[in-house]
Amino acid sequence: MVDRFNPPGMWQPNGRAFSQGVVQGEGAVVHVTGQVAWDEHGNVVGAGDVGTQMDKAIDNIRMVLDEVGGRLADIVSLTIYFLDRADLPVIQRVRALHFPAETAPVSVLVQVPGLVLPEFLVELVPIAVVPDSRFVRPHRPEPRA
Repeated sequence: MVDRFNPPGMWQPNGRAFSQGVVQGEGAVVHVTGQVAWDEHGNVVGAGDVGTQMDKAIDNIRMVLDEVGGRLADIVSLTIYFLDRADLPVIQRVRALHFPAETAPVSVLVQVPGLVLPEFLVELVPIAVVPDSRFVRPHRPEPRA
């Protein structure tokens, strides 16, 4: 079980979809590579639209976690790299759609001068803890002979 908390007497998330602290429970720790708005063919989704790019990156994260029996609610930490401060309200709104207060991870937002492609506006890097009761080893392709 993961315990999320926001201690009284300090600044609060105020609906911004993060927790001040998360105590990791038992389970498999899953580190997910930075996810951007690439589709399965490597095409950029939502060029110029940070909300669409957030949704696609979160969808990609969901697919990685699905492979091992995980869910978005298993994410305990989320780092979001973004380009433009003007996009923060949209980034926070989309994050709140996918991470309700009761399952909100700890989170950090980092403004950067650029990402791997100039079309990308945001990149998300999550860490999840998938409970042992749901965790399944990921499919591994057979080695080539």
